[in-house]
Amino acid sequence: MNREDSPPARGSAAAPPQSKALRELGSLFLRLGVTAFGGPAAHIAMMEDEVVRRKGWLSQAEFLDLLGITNLIPGPNSTEMAIHIGQRRGGVWGLIVAGSAFILPAASITATLAWAYVRFGAQPRASALLYGVKPVIIAIVLQALFSLAPKAVKSRSLVAIGILTALASAFGANELLCLAFAGLTELAVRKRFAASPMLPGAVVSSGAVGSAVAIKAVVTPFSLPGLFLIFAKIGSVLFGSGYVLLAFLRADFVEQRHWLSEAQLLDAIAVGQITPGPVFTTATFIGYLLGGVPGATLATLGIFLPAFVFVALSSVLLPKIRRSPSLGALLDGVNVASLALMAVVTLQLCRAAIVDWATALLAAVSALLLLGFKWNSTWLIVFGALVGLARQGFR
Repeated sequence: MNREDSPPARGSAAAPPQSKALRELGSLFLRLGVTAFGGPAAHIAMMEDEVVRRKGWLSQAEFLDLLGITNLIPGPNSTEMAIHIGQRRGGVWGLIVAGSAFILPAASITATLAWAYVRFGAQPRASALLYGVKPVIIAIVLQALFSLAPKAVKSRSLVAIGILTALASAFGANELLCLAFAGLTELAVRKRFAASPMLPGAVVSSGAVGSAVAIKAVVTPFSLPGLFLIFAKIGSVLFGSGYVLLAFLRADFVEQRHWLSEAQLLDAIAVGQITPGPVFTTATFIGYLLGGVPGATLATLGIFLPAFVFVALSSVLLPKIRRSPSLGALLDGVNVASLALMAVVTLQLCRAAIVDWATALLAAVSALLLLGFKWNSTWLIVFGALVGLARQGFR
């Protein structure tokens, strides 16, 4: 869309006094943080309705510009959109207020649920609830894969990159190396065959798989600084949907350090789904499990802090970079690799979620309702929880 084609920008008027702007930002994003269920796409749609249609803070063209920049930087997309809007409306302080207000409700709710999980998680009623929620989570991730794949897989070379990444991950390759080699391989393919209308998938170098050697699991003693650094690393390199987070969490906490079990990871993901706001508050839950309130605080800071930094930098750097063909090719490769990692992890997590015919049926019905009838995932999670509780009541 050209700027000339966009509706007039009511938000192009003079900015309000900063104190008023900060109050408005805090009020809006606290409310969205409490009510924004349904994942990043739903969150962004709610923000567009508020700041473009209702309040007129931005024109549609300006909102799309921010969304385009957000897709070029790692981190949680809906949170970064909140931070971008805050910066446009209230400068540096607006950036901090909007992002913090959007994150705080979800992090607080998640920390409370983590406390309840630690306190009551072993009791039959809590176990029954999670029994029904876990299969629904598998279906939700499958829905994300089916939704994102057509947009990401745009050429034969990207198909090949996705397959090679999935194979490498299945055989234990490090997820960061998979992402790096996927991006660089697609960049090399584009440069090599820039003059050809077809990009042969066969030219993708198998060196990407061979070079992404598996990192052996090392049982590392738990530490709070280590927890913060792990989540800061994840927040600094994670592209794509929030569901790609599963691959990083499983690699770091289950496979390499053995700080969590598969079942605990699924429980953390389930809690991240049933709470409003960013899916990345799964980190809050894991931090509480491992280190109590200090762990939850450091994990939350670690995973979200890079988003604030990247948004602040991107307002200066990325408007030019986003028009670069080379960066576009690099990001196409990274996005396809992210989906491949999601697919592999989903298959691995099925072993912990689908434990009998009832959970298999629940996962299948949930997938059908999500993919075929576009049901809201929040209601399916509630339904799964009720199924689990009902099953416990009949035993």
